[in-house]
Amino acid sequence: ADQMTRGFIIGATAGRTTLTGEGLQHEDGNSPVYSALNHGVVTYDPAYAYEVRHIVWDGLQRMYGEGDPRDPNILYYLTVYNEPIHQPAEPENLDREGLLRGIYKVDDHSGQGLKAQLMASGVALPWAREARRLLAQDWGIDAAVWSVTSWNELRRDGVEADEHNFLHPTEAPRTPFVSSQLAGAEGPFIASTDYDKMVPDQIRQWIPGAYHVLGADGFGFSDTRRAARRWFHIDAESIVVRTLSALADEGKLDRALVQQAIEKYDLFNYSISAGG
Repeated sequence: ADQMTRGFIIGATAGRTTLTGEGLQHEDGNSPVYSALNHGVVTYDPAYAYEVRHIVWDGLQRMYGEGDPRDPNILYYLTVYNEPIHQPAEPENLDREGLLRGIYKVDDHSGQGLKAQLMASGVALPWAREARRLLAQDWGIDAAVWSVTSWNELRRDGVEADEHNFLHPTEAPRTPFVSSQLAGAEGPFIASTDYDKMVPDQIRQWIPGAYHVLGADGFGFSDTRRAARRWFHIDAESIVVRTLSALADEGKLDRALVQQAIEKYDLFNYSISAGG
């Protein structure tokens, strides 16, 4: 920040579970927390290549383009992980503003059933989308999925909105972007990340409903990616169970179903290896 640095830093070994087998020294669960403290750094945790494309293009325009009102002396930190995943085509109706500001919807509700909102960033987004499929297939739950490209930027926007409302009590209040994006969405809201829970927990106060966070807290172990995600309980099945638990908390379904789901998915089995 002192040197007014511009450019991109790429987190090529991001997250706690994408570089398993090489020891704990390679497990990154907290770099977004560090970067959140430096307002000279804009941090993104994208899931797909098309998200990276829009973020990099917008960053180049901000740092080196003409006529952009934003501060150009910014350093971008982008996570890209260390794992091959399926790269979907860019949606025709992509919410580009939401992508760049921190959150946009990738899967809408499909029909009948209890509703839930799954929010995930980076490599966790495919797990959330698989959880959506399992919720519908196994439990009749109709979930929507949101890609959170930047928990940090959503927090900064929320803090700025609160600060403005605090200092300008007679003006129309500003609404944090994440609150406006999720307005009208039927909760509960389940957030998932390959980072420490502290990362998605940054935006808790602006979520318009019950908010539950899954994350990779603490140390893992050198095993398969699949086993590590089960250890942290951030895999698709764990997202399903957390969603059912949240719905039970709200009295929308029997808590016995949560126990059934734990048993169905063998949630305490840390020896699984399929899928990575």
